[in-house]
Amino acid sequence: MSARDVLGATGRLRRDVPLAPLTTYRLGGPARYLVEAETEADLVAAAALASEERLPVFVLGRGSNVVVASAGFDGVVIRLGGGFSGRSIGSDGVVDAGGAVPLPLLARECARAGAGGLEFFVGIPGSVGGAVRMNAGCHGSNTAEWLITARVLSLQTGVAGDRSPGDLDLSYRHSNLADDDVVVSARFRSAATDPAAAEERIREITRWRKATQPGGTLNAGSVFKNPPGDAAGRLVDSVGLKGFRIGGVEVSSRHANFFVADAGAAPEDVHALVVAVRERVRAATGVELEPELRFVGVFE
Repeated sequence: MSARDVLGATGRLRRDVPLAPLTTYRLGGPARYLVEAETEADLVAAAALASEERLPVFVLGRGSNVVVASAGFDGVVIRLGGGFSGRSIGSDGVVDAGGAVPLPLLARECARAGAGGLEFFVGIPGSVGGAVRMNAGCHGSNTAEWLITARVLSLQTGVAGDRSPGDLDLSYRHSNLADDDVVVSARFRSAATDPAAAEERIREITRWRKATQPGGTLNAGSVFKNPPGDAAGRLVDSVGLKGFRIGGVEVSSRHANFFVADAGAAPEDVHALVVAVRERVRAATGVELEPELRFVGVFE
């Protein structure tokens, strides 16, 4: 029985699935296959499908840093389903969360339980798996500071195991995870705190985001990583690029490290704007900005 038949029998495999609704930009074409994995066995079967049909694999989280090409992705897209959405807070303050858990949800639940330290996650519109992969952070904290271990499954080998922050080589917006590694769960430490104080911190972060970042728009958060000792948004603004537009996408007038798309924009507009802004910043400042966005599919 082929992997396609195995996954098809479970109802977890679909063909020609539009990916735009699964990203915050709401742009891009379909995936040849989409696997909604509920178990580690599903992940292994998805990898087998890709191998049998000689297709590339892409692991999609909450789509908050992803731009999919208009032609889509001619391969296997894997998403973690509800089977990877469990979370618990132990009496010792250890927080266990599945790779699919939304970070803002985890932040709020921990705050209400008096498990402090993870409030910063409320400002990151990604998943636990994405946070580990990118060592996500904001407001003076990052994932590595609180991570105990992450359970990672290799799609190449089908083997899963726990990895520490050191094993993952976590640094600013970096880990050594390969594209075919899947973070299925993570364990975090926390600091006992007054729930009311933690919830106020949540509100402070939320207010700050609303005041400084474009809201109610199609974007994917920060476009570029901050270079050492500087801020990407400041550099883009210093070159006078707020409001700079290509097609249906422009540099936000509120925060220059956010690129906002119109409803009718093309994903290729995002890519072209990233390329153009990088070139202008490099020409004016000598700084080579590194994108946080991941471009999926073929971009000319």
